[in-house]
Amino acid sequence: MPQPNSLERAPARQFDLIAFDWDGTLFDSTAIITRCIQLAVADVGGTVPSDKEAAYVIGMGLMQALAHAAPDVPVAKYPELGARYRFHYVARQNDIVLFEGVLPMLADLKSSHHRLAVATGKSRRGLDEALRTSQLAGRFDGSRTADETAGKPDPLMLRELMAEFDVPPARTLMIGDTTHDLQMALNAGCASVGVSYGAHEPGEFQALAPRYVAHSVADLHDWLLRRA
Repeated sequence: MPQPNSLERAPARQFDLIAFDWDGTLFDSTAIITRCIQLAVADVGGTVPSDKEAAYVIGMGLMQALAHAAPDVPVAKYPELGARYRFHYVARQNDIVLFEGVLPMLADLKSSHHRLAVATGKSRRGLDEALRTSQLAGRFDGSRTADETAGKPDPLMLRELMAEFDVPPARTLMIGDTTHDLQMALNAGCASVGVSYGAHEPGEFQALAPRYVAHSVADLHDWLLRRA
């Protein structure tokens, strides 16, 4: 009678391209962005959104986010609203740090030859500046920002990344902290993983069918090593 193999066989790799959201997923920036939105709306005389209302729009393109967070601000004031948000954000951006564990997680994924990308609501200028001043320069194979393609939850930025690396939706994974991220993945036909430590409550993720909801970077790292 044959004996069972005592060595557990590692599961086959599921994904070739892994796209990460930026704020609230890799960077601990949710509280600062929320406060900057509130300050910007107050500066132009709008009704200041609650913490939950301001956090909800994180991940959208900037003007889309500000318009949603401040529906009583007239369109004519949008340029001023955007400028005031940028003013407050720049004053605080050096206080934003990577979540603990992000660098070793990305290093392990690179060593297993996954393609890594960023799909973010930030502007191209903002993302490039953040990459230059963080420890993440050179760690990603590609990126898309909301001002150079369609903003979330439109699937265009994911579709462009998949086309760039010739990876089909079935081999692509999107990781993010908001319903906008997970809805974008669903719209693109991709799998997703939610993280509960960012802008949106994890209870909101269920309808968007993520493969997993990670409650820390360590938890996410462990799941990716076993499942991605």
